[in-house]
Amino acid sequence: MTDGHHFNNILLGGRGGTNSGQFKVHSGGLAWKRQGGGKTIEIDKADVTSVTWMKVPRAYQLGVRIKEGLFYRFIGFREQDVSSLTNFIQKNMGISPDEKQLSVNGHNWGGIDIDGSMLSFMVSSKQAFEVSLADVAQTQMQGKTDVLLEFHVDDTTGANEKDSLMDLSFHVPTSNTQFVGDENRPPAHILWETILKFADVGSSEEPVVTFEGIAILTPRGRYSVELHLSFLRLQGQANDFKIQYSSIVRLFLLPKSNNPHTIVVITLDPPIRKGQTLYPHIVIQFETEAVVERNLALSRELLAEKYKDRLEESYKGLIHEVFTKVLRGLSGAKVTRPGSFRSCQDGYAVKSSLKAEDGLLYPLEKGFFFLPKPPTLILHEEIEFVEFERHGAGGASISSHYFDLLVKLKNDQEHLFRNIQRNEYHNLFNFINGKHLKIMNLGDGQGTSGGVTDVLRDTDDDAVDPHLERIRNQAGDEESDEEDEDFVADKDDSGSPTDDSGEEESDASDSGGEKEKSSKKEASSSKPPQKRKPKGRDEEGSEKKRPKKKKDPNAPKRAMTPFMYFSMAERANMKNSNPDLPTTEIAKKLGEMWQKMSSEEKQPYILQSQVDKKRYEKESAVYRGAAPVVDSGDESD
Repeated sequence: MTDGHHFNNILLGGRGGTNSGQFKVHSGGLAWKRQGGGKTIEIDKADVTSVTWMKVPRAYQLGVRIKEGLFYRFIGFREQDVSSLTNFIQKNMGISPDEKQLSVNGHNWGGIDIDGSMLSFMVSSKQAFEVSLADVAQTQMQGKTDVLLEFHVDDTTGANEKDSLMDLSFHVPTSNTQFVGDENRPPAHILWETILKFADVGSSEEPVVTFEGIAILTPRGRYSVELHLSFLRLQGQANDFKIQYSSIVRLFLLPKSNNPHTIVVITLDPPIRKGQTLYPHIVIQFETEAVVERNLALSRELLAEKYKDRLEESYKGLIHEVFTKVLRGLSGAKVTRPGSFRSCQDGYAVKSSLKAEDGLLYPLEKGFFFLPKPPTLILHEEIEFVEFERHGAGGASISSHYFDLLVKLKNDQEHLFRNIQRNEYHNLFNFINGKHLKIMNLGDGQGTSGGVTDVLRDTDDDAVDPHLERIRNQAGDEESDEEDEDFVADKDDSGSPTDDSGEEESDASDSGGEKEKSSKKEASSSKPPQKRKPKGRDEEGSEKKRPKKKKDPNAPKRAMTPFMYFSMAERANMKNSNPDLPTTEIAKKLGEMWQKMSSEEKQPYILQSQVDKKRYEKESAVYRGAAPVVDSGDESD
């Protein structure tokens, strides 16, 4: 293979854990890409200073050192890969890989080898371990013979490993001959001074630049954002995160349409962790028109040597632009901005909702990004197909103003972006089609543009909208409101085994608790279902029968469905957030929220409904025993 070699299941080693991916070596250099997307490392052959091989447990490790002092370890090569890869590197890069041996005897007495920013502990000329001095946050002398190293507390480290290296101590006796000292400067002091030259000491004390009171949407809160030489720090009232620049995959600068805010997203791999929640994206919100002026706490010598053409001494401009430029200069991460897509209002995104959250869907040149919560990045290369769908399964007239976009990934994961305005269809379809993504037709499964135009067809004005039906009945008495919300909950929960079974049980108990039912009515409920009639509720669902039916005031109140408990809990919040919305619109939005919720999110309300169902069954049994006049009606059940 003259063009290069590809190796799968190669691990990238480091303090932040190990990630499996694909390793590629070609005539221009080296590259590693994480499996499933995410971090990508590209190394130009001109930047490579040395390459080493080492036999590690069950595999071989390839070590690559570059000019900036960084050292990469790629683990997982087979024995037969070593010779072929060595020949390729010698021929195309002009570098002869060295071979190192790993010490496995467990001795902790040896020598120290410092090569650039890498410190190796050697036992009998074999390497026991190595650490990067760039990860050292503090180093100090302990007495006259001990040198203590404290490492950066990187909050992304715990995402992949339960344990991480915090500190390390070396004992250097006064008789040491490797680091020769004198009475005032013993050997340990010489080692400490050597380490001090390469360690990232001092950056943890004084940041290069600080941005105060920044609103961060994920993880939510207001933070002071400090940009240091090798890491950024988020300091909030309750949380404090340190993130190494090596964990930053990419920056996104995304303006909001017709909105005074601009979003900057920092994508991480590995992500930071707060409790048991992982955050792969830090979503920062800036005021678009805010102007700031910042001077960087960097010497002119350091700017000229390390950050030439990357940073300036001072910046003045819009806050999101200044923040992005400085962070890009320090971290080296690339910045992605909106591409060619424009919405019908000439914006960069379309309004949509994912799960139960409203937000913006940004169609970018190489992917889609939904913000702000949950921040979801989908690369085009991960997509198997996209599918345009009619909004709402009931064919409601109001749904003709919206459509849904289903994105199916190659790993079988699906993302459904709902409630996209109908007038965004043409721009969105043309953009997706121009990216040569496969577009599936919901009806015939063909990827033709003619099929998806079904999304734009007007719905039948005579079709029954389940949400509108529930809204109309909300204006009636309490029991009719309960019945129609039962119907919506049953309709919206289709496909959820937990919720469906619960609703059917509720329906069955309701049927058993009703009085004076005739066999004719039971037979009518077995006819093909109609949209206006929920299962097992023909008697009370019929408006013609309701005026003639007399209700016993002593009868127990029927059990409430999960949706009714959800509606009771959220109606006040919805009203406070939308004080101008009429009652009918609030009820409709609550129904839409319930439909988007997952089974886990519905579980608390299902449990409440089950408790209430047991209450109803117990009270019904007592009621039937105390009312012998209706016993004949219950015997038929």
